[in-house]
Amino acid sequence: MKNFQHKLWGYKITLPDTWQHIAFNSKDGFAEDPDAFQEGYEGEKLGHLLIQGEWNALQKPVEKIWKGHISKTAMMLGAKKIGAAPWSIAGRSGLEVEIVLPKQSKKRLWAGILEHGMLVLSFMVLHWKSNRESFEPVVTKVISSLQFPPGVDGLSSTAEGVPLPPQVSPADPTAMVDDIQEPEYWQGFTTRHSVGPLQAFYTRELPNYEWEMLQYIPFPNTGGHPFAQIKARQRDKTILVGVLPGDDSSSSTMIIIRL
Repeated sequence: MKNFQHKLWGYKITLPDTWQHIAFNSKDGFAEDPDAFQEGYEGEKLGHLLIQGEWNALQKPVEKIWKGHISKTAMMLGAKKIGAAPWSIAGRSGLEVEIVLPKQSKKRLWAGILEHGMLVLSFMVLHWKSNRESFEPVVTKVISSLQFPPGVDGLSSTAEGVPLPPQVSPADPTAMVDDIQEPEYWQGFTTRHSVGPLQAFYTRELPNYEWEMLQYIPFPNTGGHPFAQIKARQRDKTILVGVLPGDDSSSSTMIIIRL
């Protein structure tokens, strides 16, 4: 068995040694055969788990998020009898359902949703009906291994001790924010990670780097603030971390740090 921990969302699961991780934008896939995620796959190893993270900044009821996800799934697959039952794992609560696919389908589909503070994780398991006896116990064990550790290892940080998410590039902060005064006290970075997982990263990891959270304005929010903002203190130093969504012409998210 081997461990997988998501650097941004922070969750951790234990996988069979033969399983692989495949990233799909906002989703993470886990399967023995990566080809099993391809549309039209007919191999005998159809059996995979998809996990999608979502940052619930507006604190919507998890039931409302569930209905949105499950309705799209039902429409896409022509599924019927979509309901839900209470579900709990890793000390957290949520909902689960076995989605009834059309009778002619040879596949079985299960979905679940789990709430952990502002983090919402959606799960989807798909496999052949014929391999249920062999696959279901394995994937159940994987999902049951879910943990939410207080932090992740192997991160880099700025010279001032501000943690940085993976896959960021330095950038000119004056090109990100208008009218910056004293640019020598600002740092900028760009990344393809979206605003949601970056908020999960900073609200979790700043305290791990001995920064005391003084203020957090999530994005989106009901006050019209245009980006996520975290104010934090470490002894005699106070910093401001901003996470700004890119404009329509850019797929990059901007991180600015005021020292």
